Amino acid sequence: MGNEKEFNPSKWKVWFKRFGLAGFLFFLAKGLVWVGVAVMAVYAAKD
Repeated sequence: MGNEKEFNPSKWKVWFKRFGLAGFLFFLAKGLVWVGVAVMAVYAAKD
């Protein structure tokens, strides 16, 4: 069928440029904070 979505590297490049380094760092920090919250919750539950 001709309607399947194909992987198009140029679309990914455009999306990544729009997203930018600031967006990447924001979501990286946000993810690390949530991992820290989960670790603290497990640590607190053991006590």
